[in-house]
Amino acid sequence: MTEKYLLYNAKVYCGLPYAQPYNAILIEGDTIRATGAKALRQPKDMSTHLLDLNGATVWPGLVDSHLHLAYLGERLQAVDCETSSLAELLRRVETKCLGLPADQSWVIGYGFNHNDWQPAIYPTREDLDRVSHGHPVLIHAKSLHASWANSLALELSGIGPGTADPVGGLIQRDSGSLPTGILLENATSLVMNAIPKPDLSQSRAAIKEAQAHLFSMGVTSVHDFDRWEALHGLFALQEAGELQLNVVNQMHREWLDQILREDLRGQISAHGLLPGWIKCFADGALGPQSAAMLQPYENSAETGMLLISEDELLETGKLAAEGGWPLSVHAIGDAANRTVLRAFARLRAYEAERGLPHLLHRIEHCQLLHPDDIAEFKRLNIIASMQPIHATSDMHTAQRHWGARNATSYAWQALEQSGARLIFGSDAPVETASPFAGLHAAVTRRRPDGSPSPLGWQPQNRLSLKTALDAYTINPGLYCTPDLRGRLEAGWKADLIILDQDPFSMDPQDLWKLEVRSTMVNGQFVYHRA
Repeated sequence: MTEKYLLYNAKVYCGLPYAQPYNAILIEGDTIRATGAKALRQPKDMSTHLLDLNGATVWPGLVDSHLHLAYLGERLQAVDCETSSLAELLRRVETKCLGLPADQSWVIGYGFNHNDWQPAIYPTREDLDRVSHGHPVLIHAKSLHASWANSLALELSGIGPGTADPVGGLIQRDSGSLPTGILLENATSLVMNAIPKPDLSQSRAAIKEAQAHLFSMGVTSVHDFDRWEALHGLFALQEAGELQLNVVNQMHREWLDQILREDLRGQISAHGLLPGWIKCFADGALGPQSAAMLQPYENSAETGMLLISEDELLETGKLAAEGGWPLSVHAIGDAANRTVLRAFARLRAYEAERGLPHLLHRIEHCQLLHPDDIAEFKRLNIIASMQPIHATSDMHTAQRHWGARNATSYAWQALEQSGARLIFGSDAPVETASPFAGLHAAVTRRRPDGSPSPLGWQPQNRLSLKTALDAYTINPGLYCTPDLRGRLEAGWKADLIILDQDPFSMDPQDLWKLEVRSTMVNGQFVYHRA
C-alpha cells in the first residue's frame, strides 16, 4: 500500500519566487500531491499519517553538489587531523596508533592545514615517526592537494632519495635531497597506490555511514566525485535496497576510454543512479600554492601548476560528448578558470558546428576569477559549482596569497548578478558536510566565531538567504537532474526536511547552528532526531 503523509500546522517553504509559505503538504508515495488548502481538503483514509508539526518549518531537501561520498565515510572512520596545532594532531595520531594491533595496519588521517599552525610551516616525516609506533601513516591535507607520510609509509611506497617526481606532482625534499614526507598533488598517489584498496564490503559500509551522516544534516541528494572503486559500493547498496540518498555520479577523465567503451552512463542508470559529468583537473589548490595564477602569488615568484591545457580540455570535451557526458572541471586560480572558460568557448563552437546539444558543463570551485571572466559563465551557459564554506575557511590564507585580487574571490554575488547558474556544495570531507555551515558562510562571509568582522570578509559578495538556498535546492534540481526536485509543490518529488526554527526569521549569524528534526527522501522518512 502506498503511504500517505499529511504534514499540517506547518510553515512550508515551497521555493517558488515571492510565494508565501503554505500551512500543509500532502505526500503520496514519492510525490507531493497537494499543498496548502488543497492538501487539507484532500480525502484521507486509514493509511494517511497525520503529522501536526506545531508550527515547524518545512524546507525542500538540500542538495550537496560537490562531495566525495565514500571518502566522507572513510573520513568519519579516520583520524580527525583538523587541529589548531601540530602537537594536538600528533597526539590524536598516537592515540589511534596505540589502539591498533602491531601488524603494520595503515593509519589514515584527514584535515591537516599547516597554515593554521604557529609557525605556519610544513611538518616532516620525523614528526610522524615519533608517534606512529610501527604503523605506516598518511595524513591528507584539508585541501586534499597535499599529504604527509611517515618514513615507513614512504618506504612501503618505494619513495626514496632517487625517486623521480611524478607528472603533475612534487615530492618535497630537504637540503640533503631526502623526502621530507610532504607530497604535493599527484605525488600523493605514490603512497595511495601502496595502501590496500577498500574491498566491496568496506566501501559499502563507508558509503552507508556517510549516507546516515548526510541525512542527519538534511542532505537528500548529492553529486558524488569519488573514484571508480566507490561506484561498485554504490551499486551494491542499491541492489540491497540500502541506498536511499539520491546520487548523481561523476567519473574521472583518466578512465574516459573505458567509460565510453563500457557505456558507463547506461550502467549507472540501470542501477537507479544518475550519470553526471566527466571530472577534470585544471590546477591544484590555494593552500599549497599550486592553484594556477595569471600573476604570481603575493610575495612570491610562483604562479602555481596548470594541470591541463586548453587544447587537451577541448579534445577531452569532444570525446566525452560522443557518450553524452558533459565536463566538470576543477579550477581554483584565475589562470585555471580562464583556461577552462576559453576551452569551453571552443567546445561550444564545436557543439554548434556539429549540431550537438549544448551540454551543461560546469566549473568546480571557481575560487578566484579575473573580473573580465565573470560574465563568461552566463555567455557560455556554464554552471558555477561552488562551496561557500571554502571562503570562510580559506580567507586568511587567501588574503596572504592573493591580496587585492580577493575582491573577486569566492565571488558568488558577482556571478549571481551576471546571470550565472550557481549550485552549492561542501566538498566534504575537505570541509564539513553541513549545508547550514555553507548557508551561513554564503550569507554572512563570517566564521561561526564571528570573525573577521560584523560585515564579513569581502562582504560585497554576500548573498541573500533566498539566493543561497536556491543554490542548495532548486538550482541543482533544474540544471542537473531530469526529475522534479528542489521545490515543495504538487507533482514534485517528496524530498524535504523539518526544522524547529524558521531560518528566514533568525539571526543569520546563527544559521550554522541549525539542526534537522526530520528528513524525508522520496516520500520516506529516513531520519528523526533522537
